[in-house]
Amino acid sequence: MPYFKPFKVIIVGFDGALASALTGALDLFSFTGVSWQRFSNQELEPRFTVEIASLYAKPFRCSNRLVIQAHCDLNDVTECDLVLVPTIGDSLDKTIQANLALIPHLKRLAKTQADIASNCSGAFLLAEAGLLNNKPATTHWGYAEKLKTEYPLIDVQDKQLVTQSDNIFCAAGGSSFYDLGLLLIERYCGRKIANQVAKTQVIDSRRSDQRVYANTKLFKRHPDPVVAQTQDFIELHYKQNLNVADLAQKVSVTTRTLNRRFQAAINLRPIEYIQAIRVEQAKRLLETGQGNIKSLANLVGYEDTSSFTRLFKKTTLLTPKEYQDKFYRASI
Repeated sequence: MPYFKPFKVIIVGFDGALASALTGALDLFSFTGVSWQRFSNQELEPRFTVEIASLYAKPFRCSNRLVIQAHCDLNDVTECDLVLVPTIGDSLDKTIQANLALIPHLKRLAKTQADIASNCSGAFLLAEAGLLNNKPATTHWGYAEKLKTEYPLIDVQDKQLVTQSDNIFCAAGGSSFYDLGLLLIERYCGRKIANQVAKTQVIDSRRSDQRVYANTKLFKRHPDPVVAQTQDFIELHYKQNLNVADLAQKVSVTTRTLNRRFQAAINLRPIEYIQAIRVEQAKRLLETGQGNIKSLANLVGYEDTSSFTRLFKKTTLLTPKEYQDKFYRASI
């Protein structure tokens, strides 16, 4: 028997949803801990329980006319780990207006500990709920200008495959739900499991150069807004010359206070968090072959290659070259 409790995923079903994005996400999470184990003759260890939830558990008609029977009533969902909003496949404005009853539930679930994620034009439902206000978000390039115009409080980053701010995630469009899914699987289960899923599902996971964060599974969530805001800034700007005094000024506290609150929240000082983020990003670059050894330090915000190499080896027990030789995913 597995030693862990599977994470609970809710996929929101509604008339006009894009069937492939919905069922693709359903398969991706449902087979995590299953497909790799079957191929490897190992005991199955499903990492997620996945349910499709619609209002009153009613069947809904997707944009390709496929009718899907929901597993449960969205009204009855009070807690879960992840809520996924699939792509809108029908007319955008028409579908949003027809599904405004979903909005209170998205707001309600966003106030829990759940992560909320959208794919492609599903971001418009999050936007309608106000969940993307003053946050970075992405959507399909064809809808980016509309999202900017109709929801001016959103920081639309249309060149990003995936965006993340606190517990809110967005994927750009089309097959980007695979990128989003792999990121979220890594968030909950770690990189090893995410790599297994990428290999068994034959997904090219090397497109992560467009992601603006390092590793969202590094540290558990916590209630300290000052630390969370600083973490977000570091994850977005890790390539820049960061110092703790400037970070403290950005969140209107003293350097001493910022150090103390970081220690209390994640058991690290801010400088150690910066180093951890940079090392994680360097690992990702080495794994996906997007940076060479000579330029690696500069790519993650260091001018001194030798000092970064020492930090990398101290953290991973391997030199960057040894790590790349061991983990480089030359092919899926």
